[in-house]
Amino acid sequence: MKHLWSYIKKYAFIILGGMLIKLMGSALELLIPYVLEHLIDNIVPQERLSLVCLWGGIMLALAVTVRLLNVTANRLSVRTAKRSIYEIRRDLFHTALNLTGNQMDQITLPSLISRMTSDTYNVQSFIQSVQTVGIRAPILLIGGIVVTLSMDRGLALILCIMAPILITLVVFVSMRGIPLYEKVQQCMDQIVRIMRENISGIRVVKALSKEPFEIRRFSEANNETAKRDILASVIMAMPGPLVTLFLNMGLTLVVIFGAQRVNAGVTKPGVILAFLTYFNMIMMGVMGLNRVFMMLSKANTSANRIASVIHMPEDLPQLKPEAGARTDREGFIVFDHVTFSYDSGRQSSSPFTDSENSARFAGSSRQVCLSDIDFTIPKGGSLGIIGATGSGKTTIINLLMRFYDPEKGHVFINGQDVRTMDKDEFHRMFGVVFQNDALFAESIRENIVFGRNVDDAGLTAALEDARAADFVMQYEDGPDHLSAIHGSNFSGGQRQRLLIARALAAKPEILILDDASSALDYRTDASLRQAIREHHGDATLIVIAQRVSSIMNLDEIIVIDEGQMIGRGTHETLLRTCPAYREIHETQMGEVD
Repeated sequence: MKHLWSYIKKYAFIILGGMLIKLMGSALELLIPYVLEHLIDNIVPQERLSLVCLWGGIMLALAVTVRLLNVTANRLSVRTAKRSIYEIRRDLFHTALNLTGNQMDQITLPSLISRMTSDTYNVQSFIQSVQTVGIRAPILLIGGIVVTLSMDRGLALILCIMAPILITLVVFVSMRGIPLYEKVQQCMDQIVRIMRENISGIRVVKALSKEPFEIRRFSEANNETAKRDILASVIMAMPGPLVTLFLNMGLTLVVIFGAQRVNAGVTKPGVILAFLTYFNMIMMGVMGLNRVFMMLSKANTSANRIASVIHMPEDLPQLKPEAGARTDREGFIVFDHVTFSYDSGRQSSSPFTDSENSARFAGSSRQVCLSDIDFTIPKGGSLGIIGATGSGKTTIINLLMRFYDPEKGHVFINGQDVRTMDKDEFHRMFGVVFQNDALFAESIRENIVFGRNVDDAGLTAALEDARAADFVMQYEDGPDHLSAIHGSNFSGGQRQRLLIARALAAKPEILILDDASSALDYRTDASLRQAIREHHGDATLIVIAQRVSSIMNLDEIIVIDEGQMIGRGTHETLLRTCPAYREIHETQMGEVD
């Protein structure tokens, strides 16, 4: 919880003011039974209606004042809680956007979503309740005991005996609930993962009639979460009935001994009535403390999960130029004997992770993904990468864009170690279309411009070069036509052309197309490649493809197999020297002459 202080302290004066208002309201609330006792025992026997109305008016004024003070304090607590959690969500989202591939592999996307939603809600509820219930409950508890001691010490001893027992019970049970709620949040991560998978793959689920299977899988995770949540809730709810039992027992003892003291003339009837009211206040105080401790258990777990992301140490720090590696090799892009492996001990859902490698390395703690990759690309040159599924093609791009750092070797751009380059300036060099890339639920214009300095002419040119202008202009609202989530209202080929238009719009220095034309027909694919050569010839082009036709006209091609380069050269060279490439070509294009 200490990590929250940096967000809360800026509202310290507002919080302090709200707590003081709540304190005054709770103190005045304690006066109401005392006034009632005075009215019954001292005013009513005088049989003066004016005095009865006066003291009745005082009680009413106290009740209204208490209500107004509580409402004001509650509004201030809601304001500070919402402002604090707004900043926490903002920083959490900002951190999430800047996580590296390794960090995303470690946290996992479902867990990150859970922390952004349910965990922040738990923290917000605690910040709000601690300013209201956290002030009112101890005031009612302690104040009630103090006032009853001043009224009748004999009856008050009953409260003094029970209060420590009840408080100890609440604290003990609450401490047991903290690890239980941590397990509940972990189960929630699993539920979010299953929901995300099914929502994203709903068409596959329906097409294969796997709804019952997925419902059963979700039910298993949901049942496990419910069991853990019920266990935690039952344990945390145990103090409630016990507190009620003990307080009712105390209330019964007050009535019994109070009646005897009234009959003996030691205590007045108004005192007994006031005691009964104070007993209810004390009960509310203890139950309020129980509620605060329950929320503390949840919030402590959630706050730690949030803080573990926000305060995650820098994984890929920017090095000073003098600390970077040096190269005397010519070439705009240089991979200098690069070796890399994913940490596959964790189940990863990182958007950076090569999907074709995630299954391949499942079950192994550490296995080399790329081994001794070495190549250069001249400025304005082009490189094709081809290989079997799971060979590590996308991982090369992840290393080039520094989503990960290699274990051995170095990556250079324009002679500079990428680890020494400013992150924002570095990434502005790229225009990229990833595997399974997605459109956002915005207009076509916003998806392509993407907050960059792209005017209408640049937008139109990008659409034309990507061969997307023909279908975009068929819409009545043209580029302002809205895309559904993930671009589900477009065909696969249309989505790919819009994604390519996004990559081309900012005139990048390095253009990366990772299996970006798999849904295009051969004629459109060929036309697209021609447009890129004509209008983006200055860009250094890297194409990852399954089709030989998409890369055969590039300056150089490398063939990847199980993380190793097994072929390098032009299309004609590889046909002569690389059996694996020749086999792919024969399978797709027919026999070689």
